[in-house]
Amino acid sequence: MKENVLDVLMFLFEKYFYDEPEREPDRADMEENLHEAGFTNGEIDKAFRWLDGLAEQRHQPEIQIQADRPIRVYVESEVDRLETECRDFVMYLENIGILDAQRRELVLDRLMALESEEITLEDLKWVVLMVLFNQPGQEANYAWMEDFMFDSEQEYRH
Repeated sequence: MKENVLDVLMFLFEKYFYDEPEREPDRADMEENLHEAGFTNGEIDKAFRWLDGLAEQRHQPEIQIQADRPIRVYVESEVDRLETECRDFVMYLENIGILDAQRRELVLDRLMALESEEITLEDLKWVVLMVLFNQPGQEANYAWMEDFMFDSEQEYRH
């Protein structure tokens, strides 16, 4: 079974975090369930490192932006891995207020940490959902993103 880190993260998110369990999941239990689901040690380790990186950035001081809307210039490694559709969607989320500059950078950091050669729009949506879920004060933006992802008739324009 060829899986990637995002598949492991989606499995963990759906099984342990999404429904707000009564108790905090134990890492050993999560690993055992991941092995039972057929994920490899390498992908499991990468997924936990990804989650650790996300947790480290949970309580960052707010960035004070001087301009109304800063422009994000993508570096070559980001352009190589993020489809144009993904970059457009990030801009869309910024334009409608779902992502601010700080959350945008966190999303991009976590996307690059996936180590995938190419990141699709679906990958991006899942990462945005996970990042917003993990950020204090982002409940409304998380709820909007959740509705957007699971409402198949939604279209976006920027």
